[in-house]
Amino acid sequence: MPASDPPLGAPRSRADLFWSFTTLALQGFGGVVAVVQRELVEKKRWLSREQFLEDWAVAQIMPGPNVVNLSMMIGGRHFGVAGALAALAGMLAVPTVLVLALAALFATVADAEVAQRALRGMGAVAAGLVLATGIKLVGALRANVMGLPVCAAAAIAAFVAVALLRVPLGWVLAVVGGGCCLWAWRCLGRASPAPGDAHPANPS
Repeated sequence: MPASDPPLGAPRSRADLFWSFTTLALQGFGGVVAVVQRELVEKKRWLSREQFLEDWAVAQIMPGPNVVNLSMMIGGRHFGVAGALAALAGMLAVPTVLVLALAALFATVADAEVAQRALRGMGAVAAGLVLATGIKLVGALRANVMGLPVCAAAAIAAFVAVALLRVPLGWVLAVVGGGCCLWAWRCLGRASPAPGDAHPANPS
């Protein structure tokens, strides 16, 4: 019989939130979604794969950077407004200082051919990290209420619209995302028991 997944954990304090997201942010050069998934799902076990997919979807449609939105959602879930602010500070405080220092240094070599090649190489690595994370999370879609075939079709439609047809992201979210919301609502309605089926009839 296969062993069940270990129980989910939780941040111990607001300080734990701050330092955890600081460490996460300092690792997120380019492929931040891969780092977030590994740290929060696989290492810390603050989220299951299914919860990560749901929270990441919400974070993507909210204004602002996805990972910052996700950090505030997790912080607020466990420690309210103070937790959200602690997670936000962890995501921004130390990385902001580091990025400003790196930007000042990079400005002196930005036109060098070796720097341009290094950036192109890092871009390819970041794309690979994001792709690998997406493949790793596909298994979680089996439990999605819409069903794996519909989820796959939606992902392909979004990829074709954005990457190949260059459709603006707002339209893709409105059409593909809106269609998925309606389909999920329909599936949830089917799965919910009818009022008369909530309690079995008493035997005569």
